[in-house]
Amino acid sequence: MGQGRFLVGRADHCDLALPDERVSRVHCYLERLRGGEVVVVDQSRHGTLVDGEPVDRAVLQHGARIGVGSFELELVLQDGGEAAPTAQAARDGSHEQLLCADAQGLGVTRLALQVSEGPGAGRTIPLPAVDLSVGCSPSDLVFEDAGLLSHHFRLLVNRGRVIVQPEAGAVSVDLERVRGMLPLLPGEGFCAGACEFRVVPITDHETLEADSFGTMIGSSSPMRRVFGLLRRMAPHPVPVLLQGESGTGKELAARGLHDTCSERRGQFVAVNCAAISGNLFESELFGHEKGAFTGAAARRDGAFHAADGGTLFLDEIGEIPLGLQAKLLRALESGEVRRVGANMPTFPDVRVVAATNRDLSQDVANGLFREDLYFRLAVLTVYLPALREHPEDVPVLCAALGRAMSVPLEISPMAMALLQAHPWPGNVRELRNVLTRAYVLHGPEVDERALSFTPAVQDDDLALIGEDGVYEMSRQNELAVFRNALAKHGGNRTAAARELGLPRTTFLYKLRRLGLEI
Repeated sequence: MGQGRFLVGRADHCDLALPDERVSRVHCYLERLRGGEVVVVDQSRHGTLVDGEPVDRAVLQHGARIGVGSFELELVLQDGGEAAPTAQAARDGSHEQLLCADAQGLGVTRLALQVSEGPGAGRTIPLPAVDLSVGCSPSDLVFEDAGLLSHHFRLLVNRGRVIVQPEAGAVSVDLERVRGMLPLLPGEGFCAGACEFRVVPITDHETLEADSFGTMIGSSSPMRRVFGLLRRMAPHPVPVLLQGESGTGKELAARGLHDTCSERRGQFVAVNCAAISGNLFESELFGHEKGAFTGAAARRDGAFHAADGGTLFLDEIGEIPLGLQAKLLRALESGEVRRVGANMPTFPDVRVVAATNRDLSQDVANGLFREDLYFRLAVLTVYLPALREHPEDVPVLCAALGRAMSVPLEISPMAMALLQAHPWPGNVRELRNVLTRAYVLHGPEVDERALSFTPAVQDDDLALIGEDGVYEMSRQNELAVFRNALAKHGGNRTAAARELGLPRTTFLYKLRRLGLEI
């Protein structure tokens, strides 16, 4: 290391990036002082060890061992006073997976060793660890090739970068013999024994489903897939972007990500970005020092500090003014949080979950949202479907909302059919309002006459407005309910009436009124 600070942590921008969940984004830094001394300064909530003892700041001697998470670094003072941290503890390959949500579910990309030529050509073996020997038995990866020795070579993987190292046998790249550790370019081949090998990425698509996630429930296929995705993402500390209409449960999903992750022992802090005025944005998120501006009577922590060791939920992220997005990006990229008026940064360990009901990719195209911030937030993206996309969950949600109100709601079949046919522009929040209104005005037994819906702003032609000005029913809803019932029973009006819990005469009357008499 030269002059200046040498950052050690989990973040990509660190000089030494260590993939371990017990390593903070910026865990510690090493600095050479003017007198030539090298000091280490702890910046983490997990703690930094020097020769087995926890320290906040310590002067290092040649050979000092620095404990960072599951890694151990050794300080070697070379000629000229240069210092370099080396030597790391063994680790598994779980951090070398790349998660990516797509239309098929959750894609998990791993590295594999493929035989491109020679004995066993075409064989592909996923790398089970990030440090393993390859050759004939008893190597970690065994290939049937008479030209391979036991522990012929090693493969090391660090943050997706593959390094080949000869051991008992020879390895060559482009006919040049490899003498030491050699990083491989993507798709680059190397020869050992009679085989040519390549390290290739392979992607497995996991069709993940779960019955619930946190306090969210649902039995439909769309929601089961969402629950499975969220459950799979929860242990990983990378940012998550939740997209969906208002009322679809984005904050419940964010809280579930926090509660399900055992590593997130700090607080869950929610911030509504649309409610922060521009001149208070930095203070709300990053805090301020006493006297930093008029009214700053005392030092104050921001949302990042409050969420240290936990989860920061940034709701309505698309509402942040373009001029302020760069300040948020800086904190997410570097891990540094500087209070307004402070000289020194702090490094809170925060997992960020953002949510929006806007199409951020379209906002990026229109110049309303920074592209670099979008890609920093959308590492993992989950779309929460609108209620009209999974109406089969309405009965389950009605039961859950009734329990939340401590009310044993009894909903008639006709009323339930109308609830399932409603388009729900306000999603689950609107469903809760409809049920609350029905209970307050009509009691726990809810039939179709107890239902009243708030009219859509541009849907007056479909709405039936009563004398009290309340939207009671839309013709479109009734048509959908009766058509569905008739289709389900092959046009049998008696069976359809029974399905809706209506007397046959009432059912026939409604058919004539709707113009559906057959």
